[in-house]
Amino acid sequence: MRLTKAPVEAEAEAGTDEPSEAAEPPAVEESEAVEEPPAGDRNAGRRRLKAAVWPPRLSRGQLVVALLLFSLGLGLAIQVRSTNDHHNQLRGARQEDLVRILDELDSRQQRLQQEKAELEQSLGKLENSSNQAKEAQEQTRKKMTELGVLAGTVKATGPGIVLTVDDPQGQVKADMLLDTLQELRAAGAEAIQINDVRVVVNTYFTDLSGGGVQIDGKKVSQPYRFTVVGNPQDLTPALNIPGGVVRTLESHQARATITQQQKVVVDALVDLKTPQYAKPASK
Repeated sequence: MRLTKAPVEAEAEAGTDEPSEAAEPPAVEESEAVEEPPAGDRNAGRRRLKAAVWPPRLSRGQLVVALLLFSLGLGLAIQVRSTNDHHNQLRGARQEDLVRILDELDSRQQRLQQEKAELEQSLGKLENSSNQAKEAQEQTRKKMTELGVLAGTVKATGPGIVLTVDDPQGQVKADMLLDTLQELRAAGAEAIQINDVRVVVNTYFTDLSGGGVQIDGKKVSQPYRFTVVGNPQDLTPALNIPGGVVRTLESHQARATITQQQKVVVDALVDLKTPQYAKPASK
């Protein structure tokens, strides 16, 4: 007898021999899709951002700070430029001129140290003297004489120089004489006389309309003769530094002659005037 399998069993066996079809992936729901904003909305957002950033809105305080910073930067730039110009001038100087400048600085330092020692010595005498009243009077008289030299009411003598400025072309002006005076003072001049005019703290220079120079209201004719009491080793190099007084005068067709002397006399005097407004201030 021949046996046959049931249809159900046949289909089960067929399912084991052939692979089943792959399952289809689930469809993406419409709610999960990313929606992009319209192009018009993006452009509007960019315009709002640009309007918020530019133009910048500065407060009054910010403007003041900006102006202060600009002024500070400008001042620093000017100072750096002037310092570089001074360094460039010294860089181009000769070795002899640099040595002379260093000697002048050393002499100034020594002079200041000497003045400090003298003041300390005077203080020590006042503190240790058995008769302090007499010592104080002596110190007072000495100080009055020194102040008289500075004020121009007392004659002065000592080592120094005589500077003669010949100006045949009439090119020397009041400001050049003032620069010469300032350079001498910076080098340690203690008493100065120009021709027959004593130079004091309130001395002034003016140019005359017809040519020539006035000093303290008195006309002074060339050659201009500076009689100076001070250390010649300090005064002479100060006038001869590169770009200094002598070079400036020579650039204006004037001739400067310096003579060092062991003893010069400054004998021109000034009349003291009673102050009209200034009074001694009480402590």
